[in-house]
Amino acid sequence: MKKSLRCALACFYIFCTLLSVAQPSDVLLGKIRQLAYQDSARLVSVYQDLHTHPELGFMEKRTAEIVSEELKQLGYQVFTGIGKTGVVGILKNGDGPTVMFRADMDALPVKETTGLSYASTATVKLADGNEVPTMHACGHDAHTTWLLGIAKLMKTLQQDWKGTLVLVAQPAEEPIMGARAMREDPAFIKNVPLPDYLLAMHTGPFPTGMVFNVPGTRMAGTDQLDVTFRGIGGHGSSPQSAKDPIIMASEAILQYQTIISRSNDPQTPAVLTVGSVQAGQDNNVIPAEALVKINFRWFKPETRKMLYDGVSRIDSGIAVSNGLPMGLYPIMKRKGYSFPVVNDSALVSKVNTTLQRVVKKGSLISSGIPAAMGSEDFHHLVLDNKKSVYDFIFIGTAPMDKVIAARKEGKQAPFSNHNGNYMVDLAGIPWGVQIGTDALLGVLKTK
Repeated sequence: MKKSLRCALACFYIFCTLLSVAQPSDVLLGKIRQLAYQDSARLVSVYQDLHTHPELGFMEKRTAEIVSEELKQLGYQVFTGIGKTGVVGILKNGDGPTVMFRADMDALPVKETTGLSYASTATVKLADGNEVPTMHACGHDAHTTWLLGIAKLMKTLQQDWKGTLVLVAQPAEEPIMGARAMREDPAFIKNVPLPDYLLAMHTGPFPTGMVFNVPGTRMAGTDQLDVTFRGIGGHGSSPQSAKDPIIMASEAILQYQTIISRSNDPQTPAVLTVGSVQAGQDNNVIPAEALVKINFRWFKPETRKMLYDGVSRIDSGIAVSNGLPMGLYPIMKRKGYSFPVVNDSALVSKVNTTLQRVVKKGSLISSGIPAAMGSEDFHHLVLDNKKSVYDFIFIGTAPMDKVIAARKEGKQAPFSNHNGNYMVDLAGIPWGVQIGTDALLGVLKTK
């Protein structure tokens, strides 16, 4: 046999050996399922407690305490107060890759309408004094519960894998600020090892038991911004003596949509949403200011620039048309932002190689799903690293009976994210723990 051929065969043998080592055995996968479902009652109790006690972004003190205490009891090295309320748990377990798993903790200012026995009735007072209803309308309570379940399984199975596991309980995903707040925190930079891989999962209103893990661009980039229209206040009976910011805001809101309909290429996805308008207190008082809260969604940087330029141009034009001096021109404040989520193809393939062995045939979707206009910020935990390899997985958590009923009514899903009717199937709690643990062991070194 020629030397070159022997070398090629030897390399192939080594590759196959490494591949087999990287994949957990059937025995280990069976053990993961058994342990996840044995812990089901406790996990569901944790989930229901978190659901009943939602906390908004950067306010997740109670949730963070639950996470940190659980991780400490399991023997993780724990860092708290990262990015204000974030928690990091680290389990070093020998020579192998470093894998980070992130769960977000924050809820939304939405009134719950599910009618569940453990439904949230919580309210939160905001910095501006307004009190708003609060609920987990996007499944972050399930994500946090999954993280705690995974933490326990990975500790229990410590003899079956090698590497470093970094668990991140992140604040403030909804305002798209929490991941960067953690990544830029000196305590994170000093104490948290850079991961070879980053994984995260999200609930979805499709049947429990289904998993979507697709390579490439999966979610849009986003920007949150506030525009404050300033005018001159006055008596409602004397508009000629005032400069009405409510009128200016109203004109702007309508004109903003022409950016999408007339400035944007119709074949290039873009969304501009005004989610809040706040102005005045009384019927007969023209206020001095009106606040408009705006959200962008985009995939291309040039689209993002076009949206910002369009809003700025419209704001300035309205100021001119209302005869405002430069000192009263609208003020734009940029807040949270995130770049599009682009799943690493090799990592998706690696994870799916494991998941296809545990997910029912036909229920692991790895292609054919278009990118969503929704957004995420988890990948900002690693985007500034030299190595930025990540995978964002969607886990079905809708009860099948509700899915069937919705489809009979012609609906695609029984409920939707960010709506008061959003719910998570309790059977999806141990299921998510199983899938998350499977995914982690698919990229860590297993025995």
